[in-house]
Amino acid sequence: MKRVLIIEDEKDLAELLAFNLEKEGYAATSVNDGKLGLERAGEELPDLILLDLMLPGLLGTEVCKALRKDPRTARIPIIMITAKGDEIDRVVGFEVGADDYIVKPFSMREVALRIKAVMRRFEPEVQLPDAELVSIGGIVIDKQRHLVTSAGNEVELTSTEFKLLLYLVENKGRVHSREQLLQRVWSYNNAGDTRTVDTHVTRLRSKLGAPGDIIKTVRGFGYKIEV
Repeated sequence: MKRVLIIEDEKDLAELLAFNLEKEGYAATSVNDGKLGLERAGEELPDLILLDLMLPGLLGTEVCKALRKDPRTARIPIIMITAKGDEIDRVVGFEVGADDYIVKPFSMREVALRIKAVMRRFEPEVQLPDAELVSIGGIVIDKQRHLVTSAGNEVELTSTEFKLLLYLVENKGRVHSREQLLQRVWSYNNAGDTRTVDTHVTRLRSKLGAPGDIIKTVRGFGYKIEV
């Protein structure tokens, strides 16, 4: 049974989330304080974390950054849940390491679908032969070890950024719409979330440096890899 940790200061909402997630087959626990949530995550090592942005004790952004720095929790999927839905707030959420972002008010059905989609992204992949590398334009991707180097320097990518880069590289030359990328990389269909793709592409280019210029924007449509 997959375990979900809910870090949310609205007790009624936390209880409602836990109740509905348990009906979906998850083992859900909740805490109402950012600092306590960080400690609980390190102790329990859940399969996914639902993290509110505005928390007592420690803000959600700080909790997220701390989780990503700790090797024990660095790869746990994190979905931020917040009343702040402006683009800048989404950007900040993704910059500190969130894998998805749900804006209040939301339906419990939406939460369940988002969790399933994020969980699918983190399912173990079939092991590939040793030293299976993909190299293009100064970027080298080690598919088995989930490592990326750009211009000879190792680049620290989130799991979503890694999957986005690998998908684009393995389908180089083809133009992919934002909706297609949401389906293939994020595993869900919601045209209203296409800014999520733009945010991740911007972050990915920044991390890759000059070699990241091979990710081309196709105006009005989407993205492609072109050397």
